[in-house]
Amino acid sequence: MLYGALRRTAATIARAACRPTVQGRENVPDHGPVLLASNHLSFVDSVVIPLSLPQRPVRFLAKSDYFEGRGLKGWATRTTFGTLGAMPVRRDSARDAMLTLDMMLERLAEGEACVVYPEGTRSRDGRLYRGRTGIAHLAMESKAQVVPVALSGTPDVQPIGTNVPRPHHFGVSFGEPLDFSTGYDHLAPGKARRVITDEVMDAIAALSGQERAPGYNDSPEKG
Repeated sequence: MLYGALRRTAATIARAACRPTVQGRENVPDHGPVLLASNHLSFVDSVVIPLSLPQRPVRFLAKSDYFEGRGLKGWATRTTFGTLGAMPVRRDSARDAMLTLDMMLERLAEGEACVVYPEGTRSRDGRLYRGRTGIAHLAMESKAQVVPVALSGTPDVQPIGTNVPRPHHFGVSFGEPLDFSTGYDHLAPGKARRVITDEVMDAIAALSGQERAPGYNDSPEKG
């Protein structure tokens, strides 16, 4: 109930202040596990996507720091993020990365919708970077459908380095679901993950129209 009330309030404010354009909601299944594979441009992306899908709750990852603050501000941040569906994660090691994937698989096994950013972190130059293969691992292990998502305008809502969102138009486009549950058994596991990841990134690029970067986004900034 708290999630629904908070999301409705935030969605109403977002519509009034930012006049968003949302396309393709019908491509997101109302039930069952689904991976929302999105480009990543701003911290606010993880709030924008759930607010654009009134038909179902959405999970997303958030740094554990947001759940560890003290005092009234810490309580408010922890409550807001938890209510909106955030899952606290640490990103300091390879072990942390594996624990994060396991956490996502647990949520998918329970039939939830989860946001994933295959680029790994936010793009500082607006280009779409090469995807990391965690998205393919999740898709293959969970058998969840993958819905490509393209965001635009969110860097103007909350530019990197700022803490407070500002009124500005943004767009969210949900593409047609991709099914990777079969058809890749003839490939070695590593090759299958790379092929699937590239197909996901191609679908995101087709929606977003972004220029493609030739490599990974190795920015030290964590998205």
